[in-house]
Amino acid sequence: MKILYVITGLGQGGAERVVCDLANQMHKKGHSVKIAYLTGEILTKPCFDDIEIIKLDLNSLLSMPKAYAHLLKLIKNFSPDVVHSHMVHANILTRLVRLATPIKRLICTAHNSDEGGPLRMYAYRITHHLADLTTNVSNEAAQAFISKKAVQGTDIITTYNGIDLSKFFYRIAARDKILNELNISSDSCLILAVGRFNKQKDYPNLLHAFKVLKNREVKKVKLLIAGDGELRNEIENKISELELKNDIVLLGRRQDIPELMSAADIFILPSLYEGFGLVVAEAMACKTLVVATDCGGVAEVVGNCGFLVPPQSPEQLANAIFHALSIDEETKDKVTTNARLRVENLFCLENTINKWLEYYKG
Repeated sequence: MKILYVITGLGQGGAERVVCDLANQMHKKGHSVKIAYLTGEILTKPCFDDIEIIKLDLNSLLSMPKAYAHLLKLIKNFSPDVVHSHMVHANILTRLVRLATPIKRLICTAHNSDEGGPLRMYAYRITHHLADLTTNVSNEAAQAFISKKAVQGTDIITTYNGIDLSKFFYRIAARDKILNELNISSDSCLILAVGRFNKQKDYPNLLHAFKVLKNREVKKVKLLIAGDGELRNEIENKISELELKNDIVLLGRRQDIPELMSAADIFILPSLYEGFGLVVAEAMACKTLVVATDCGGVAEVVGNCGFLVPPQSPEQLANAIFHALSIDEETKDKVTTNARLRVENLFCLENTINKWLEYYKG
């Protein structure tokens, strides 16, 4: 089978990792795979060099005709059995390209409960008929698309993201390695957050919660944040304003996320909104205790294997972190073991791949 994945970008986000995991697994199964992306630099890519990556250079409205023609030519020349697009700009573009050339099967996947305002939802709705299948990554996110009339009626299905359990698992030696690297004392509790520095991830919520936590004079805690993005300067300024520079380590972009998760006592997701919350499932797979905001599909991921609080509630987030730090080791081990089992049962990549193959065959 020939499969073309089209995605808005290949930055360091959950959707990007999902697409590259899909491409890797489909390639391993003997399918011919290419990835086309619209804009930005490549920060996430598949493992196999023979998976061709094509940049369409859709950087503005003025570049739309050229990018459209580029994708049109790619589809004509490659003649894929399936085009599977991801994220709003790629979804709309592939649908519009179908007006000019046949596409055997077009599947469009949204990755969030919030993919933009009314104009984008209208664009989704008027092009909906051009896709053979529209999906989203959680029941909550799919329902949000129905409520916003981004789809016709209830014509959208949920397909959960899959976690590569060969990459995300608990590593016993990781804690000592990370403590030594960062020169942190062994009696410190490590709190980890992972994600882009943007509005969606709502790091000010986390920083204010961490300030509340520090004011309670709890045991030694260090907050590690892995990621980067357009709001980095604002986050650095907020850390200084809250007098937390000695308690927070900004790690930048990291390639050892499973090790960081294994080393951490608690994983935090402070987001304003999400579609699925991929990093939450990854942390659970690494047997890291999760505290997260109850947004998008995060509750569907966590189940009863972690702590959920409302978004934009620093006091409640601090309370949840405090409680998570206070539970005994036996209880913590039980919760994190159940979390790992939940990921194995519901979000295993192999099961997700099999489901996509069914959709690809129609």
